[in-house]
Order: sequence, then structure tokens, then C-alpha cells
Amino acid sequence: MLGQAQLAAENTTNKSHLSISDGTKETDLKDTSLILRNIMAEPDYIEDDNPELIRPQKLVNPVKTSRNHQDLHRELLMNQKRGLAPQNKPELQKVMEKRKRDQVIKQKEEEAQKKKSDLEIELLKRQQKLEQIELEKQKLQEEQENAPEFVKVKGNLRRTGQEVAQAQES
Repeated sequence: MLGQAQLAAENTTNKSHLSISDGTKETDLKDTSLILRNIMAEPDYIEDDNPELIRPQKLVNPVKTSRNHQDLHRELLMNQKRGLAPQNKPELQKVMEKRKRDQVIKQKEEEAQKKKSDLEIELLKRQQKLEQIELEKQKLQEEQENAPEFVKVKGNLRRTGQEVAQAQES
């Protein structure tokens, strides 16, 4: 019997301070529970005393009842079941990693815009040529508008003379 009591004492981790030398395990446990009862305050009401008294109830923890907390708790449980450990990174490190990812994505987009195909390059060249031709036409038109009137009349006479000559030939 003494060997079994010693094995039981070794198996209990929270009651390792109890001494079991003469088999008085039960009396030691009763003594510790009496000591704990003396330390804790007893309620000052009696169950059957007055039914109109308001019975004390445990307060509701607003954090645990919040929707965010419940969602987070559910997610942590799911991750634990899957075997995924939560990331133990500080918030600053997470923010820095996010910024770095965003910066890399932005750089890739800029590089894609810089790398233009042969077709795009050719189209840009043609567009620049057309813009240059339009500018030259506008300059000529402005010069003609700013030219004296006798130069304009002379140009009109030449055109009409050329049109008449072409009409006679046909």
C-alpha cells in the first residue's frame, strides 16, 4: 500500500508538497481544502433566505462577446486544426513587408510600361512625324495670314492661272 501511495504522489504534479509517509493522503487533502476555504470569503447571503434578492452573476466580458474577437478566435482555431502557426511578426515588420511588396509591384508595372514593343515604337515615330507636319502647316498658314495683301492676291492669281491652263489642256 505504501508503494502505491508513493506512485500516486509522484504522478500528481500539483500536490507534490504533500507528504505521504503513513497513508494519510485523504486527511492532508481535506486539511488543504479547509485552509483554502478559510482564506476565501464566503457569500453573505443564504440560498433560501429571501427570494427577492438579486443573485450575483458573472459579468459579461465585452471583449469576448465582440464580433471581431469571435472571428479572430475562430480563425485561430481553424489555423491550429490545419497546423498553420500564426505569424509572430511585429506590426511594424508586417507594414514594412507590405510596403516593399507594393514597391516591387509598382516597379514591375513601370518597367512594363518602359519596355515598348517594336510596333509601339513605330507608332510613336509616326505620331511625332504627323505632329511635326501639322506644326509646319500651321506655321505656313500663320505666315500667309500675316503676309501683306498684295502677296496674297499674287498667290491667288497664280493659282487661278494654273487652273485655267489645266482646264484648257483637258
